[in-house]
Amino acid sequence: MPTARPAVVALRGLGLLVTLGALVLVSLVSVWTGTRGIPFASTWDLLWRPDGSEASIIVHEYRMPRTLLGVLVGVALGMSGALMQALTRNPLADPGLLGVNLGASSGVVVAIAFMGVATPLGYVWFALAGAAVASVGVYLLGSSGRKLATPDRLIVAGAAVTAVLYAFNWGVLLFDPEAFDQFRFWTVGSLAGRYYDIVLLVLPFVVVGLIVAFLLAPSLNALGMGDQMGRALGVNVGRTRVLAAVAVMLLCGAATAAVGPISFVGLVVPHVARFIAGADQRWVFAYSVLLAPVLLLGSDVLGRVLGAPGEVQAGIVTAFIGAPLFIALCRRRKLVML
Repeated sequence: MPTARPAVVALRGLGLLVTLGALVLVSLVSVWTGTRGIPFASTWDLLWRPDGSEASIIVHEYRMPRTLLGVLVGVALGMSGALMQALTRNPLADPGLLGVNLGASSGVVVAIAFMGVATPLGYVWFALAGAAVASVGVYLLGSSGRKLATPDRLIVAGAAVTAVLYAFNWGVLLFDPEAFDQFRFWTVGSLAGRYYDIVLLVLPFVVVGLIVAFLLAPSLNALGMGDQMGRALGVNVGRTRVLAAVAVMLLCGAATAAVGPISFVGLVVPHVARFIAGADQRWVFAYSVLLAPVLLLGSDVLGRVLGAPGEVQAGIVTAFIGAPLFIALCRRRKLVML
């Protein structure tokens, strides 16, 4: 891909700094906002000098892990969405297309219905395992026969595995009302009730997925011009696709395991990133990992404000925000072409 002019690179870099500033701002608002009203000046002071008071415990034990997890999950969803669209060269692709979301959901269904697991921390391991099994099944199904696992075959295999897992999940839940009652709280997608233990548990998966994704960016740029051109430029097409699929599984699996399915973030954010930064995957990835947590944390804060004294779950708010935004993007044809 041609090298961008220095002025363009400087402008994109400035845009990244502005986006980073927006992320810092929305993170501070997330720590400040909640059912218990704490003045912003007091919140800022308690961030740096915890004093063991009730307000300090609220800030550090409840709002801080929720905010950190929102950033982590947003980063994972944004990157996995950008990576999925680059891998399949399909502008309508989202992280759930490889069966990752339904795999994670199936793991949670098994945990609740057959293992008696009843805590978010317990769900995480089963959700991660379910996402991994589903991803492996999709890849094996998509690479069966003599042909390689092309993007089209992976999408078809993902749709087939998703349909089977969907039927399994609801077949189990419809015969177990108690399991259904627990599962419906997880599947709506929420940052509430998550603490540092879940943050630390999913952090390694997200970090590894991010490293793999950024290392693949130059190869995905080459593959964007077609498989033959990619091979001519020295890209190992099969290895690139396998590693990209593994990165999507790690990122989307960890995010879904931690907070439940969150819709539209991984689908919409890469389009916004490409509108700002162009088609170079290195810039698209960089913008996606900053824009996605801004959207997710902003939705979580908005849900807390609109639902006070309760809250509206982040997964519901992102759907309301993401759907019209995605429709607007689709109406601008040039934004959805890869």
